[in-house]
Amino acid sequence: QVQLVESGGGLVEPGGSLRLSCAASGSIYSINYMGWYRQAPGKQRELVATISSGGSTNYAASVKGRFTISRDNAKNTVYLQMNSLKPEDTAVYSCNAGIVTTSGRFLGSWGQGTQVTVSS
Repeated sequence: QVQLVESGGGLVEPGGSLRLSCAASGSIYSINYMGWYRQAPGKQRELVATISSGGSTNYAASVKGRFTISRDNAKNTVYLQMNSLKPEDTAVYSCNAGIVTTSGRFLGSWGQGTQVTVSS
């Protein structure tokens, strides 16, 4: 019914930058919030950043000041600009969206994830 596809992950040295993208497609009427989560091996998935339909943002304390979340509503896409990356940022990053479908359903949809590895 709806799909989210992430891209932009990869290997980067400490202090480097990456930009992640997540595009939503399918039977979308509107998207409320969009967000990024991450999960490192042996750890629980944690919230990284969210952005509301009106552009209000929220960040985990560990990334505040380094990461920036944004969205392009025309493209149904959310971005995560990651600067000053640290080894502890290494994780699989997944996007999530609160979506109202064309049939009036409310869905919390997840992408498949993209690997981010920060290492020298």
